[in-house]
Amino acid sequence: MKRMVCTAFMALVFLAVSAQENPYIVKTRGAKKSAVTQMADELAEAQQEAEDAKDFIGQNFKYYSLCDWKEGMKFMVMPEKYDLVVKTFTDAATGKEVSSMPLKYKIMVYKGHHESTDGHSRIDFECQDNGKKYFYEIPYGSFEDYCYQKTGVPTLAYLGDVDIAREKLMGKTLYTKTQLYRVDTEYDGEGFQNVLVDKDMEVKVTAVGVGSRHYPVKIIVEDKDGNEFYQNVAISKTNSGMRDDEFIMDEAKYLFNNSFELVDDIMGINSYNYRVYIGKVIHTKYPTKMLNEVSKKLQPIPRLTEYQIEAINPHKNDEKATIKLKSTILGTYFYTDVVLDQQNADNQEDYFGYVFAPGPGKKIQTTEGSRAMIRAGHVGIGFSEDEVMLAAGEPDKVDYGQNGQYTWTYNRSNNKLLFVHFDGTGTVTKTTVGDAPGAKKATKKRSATKSKNATPIQN
Repeated sequence: MKRMVCTAFMALVFLAVSAQENPYIVKTRGAKKSAVTQMADELAEAQQEAEDAKDFIGQNFKYYSLCDWKEGMKFMVMPEKYDLVVKTFTDAATGKEVSSMPLKYKIMVYKGHHESTDGHSRIDFECQDNGKKYFYEIPYGSFEDYCYQKTGVPTLAYLGDVDIAREKLMGKTLYTKTQLYRVDTEYDGEGFQNVLVDKDMEVKVTAVGVGSRHYPVKIIVEDKDGNEFYQNVAISKTNSGMRDDEFIMDEAKYLFNNSFELVDDIMGINSYNYRVYIGKVIHTKYPTKMLNEVSKKLQPIPRLTEYQIEAINPHKNDEKATIKLKSTILGTYFYTDVVLDQQNADNQEDYFGYVFAPGPGKKIQTTEGSRAMIRAGHVGIGFSEDEVMLAAGEPDKVDYGQNGQYTWTYNRSNNKLLFVHFDGTGTVTKTTVGDAPGAKKATKKRSATKSKNATPIQN
């Protein structure tokens, strides 16, 4: 009995030491060390003395389906309660299933997949921590049948997202986009309590580590008063085991963009340093409207459209500035009035940092023939979806027909509707114009007179 207790105690010490030494395990300040952890500290020190005598989102975080995994990708074993009952991995050397508990916090390196002699598909790993080889046996079907599903490999949190987030976010300023976050309560465990914070509060990233299998990136932030709290978030959703439509209601906050908004250096434009941002490339985060220098009209602009800052001219009589932007796709100039300092913005839609984000936008292919029409804000036959959005913005309504055909509807300022008709390949086949619902109609007498000489409206 004493031997069993000693063995269990040493296992706890081992886990505590593993958690302490693992750079992916991070905790908020104030989490208390248990007696086991303190003893683990002493043991680690003694051992050391004896030895002495790694959207932003769309651009940086790629989703990898299991079919796209590459050898060398790293994952950490983060079992949940269910995983302690149903064993995930098998020791390749012995052929015996292994409990998830001794593998907890260990890093698994993907080594490809193979088919066993009895016809079962297996996904291969090598443990970075102990050098042993393991495999996960797919419960049904072939690897090709299984790999496109969201299920992936249980218990494994994808460390590629953690490494990139650490590189891109450490020390960065973020804004809170929800109110419910967490603080750690255990130094050597996973205990936490929920805390309420203000939305749109400025915080700074102090640590990035591993969270859970579903939400693998743990981001710890600090507010201006020195209070730390964190959120576990999904970014690329690689091996998260969750579908996009599952991130709803309470789960929605576990998507990075629903918990945090990144404020990059480009967002720090103000009256005395704005000149250094001339020439920077930015893109729209949300649909907006800007003045088109060619058409002399306000043109709807879709999200992820890329521009280069040409000029920033602060107004003398208000808090706004006129930004001159050059489309990197069309070469056309656009103008928009924005507030540079968020504190002076009455509406968040007026704030430069709300509408725009730093870095390249969506890469859009256009033909030489279509660019002249797009510059003038016109939609032409043969346009792709991207070209239509460049010319007219994102549609107000989408209707689906037969054989893959569909129609985008745009509300025009003259009580007219523009209908853009697509075939099954996403190519514009025709455009039509109609009256908006509620638009004033002419009297019957005038209608009858006009119909004799009516000319179809061409777009």
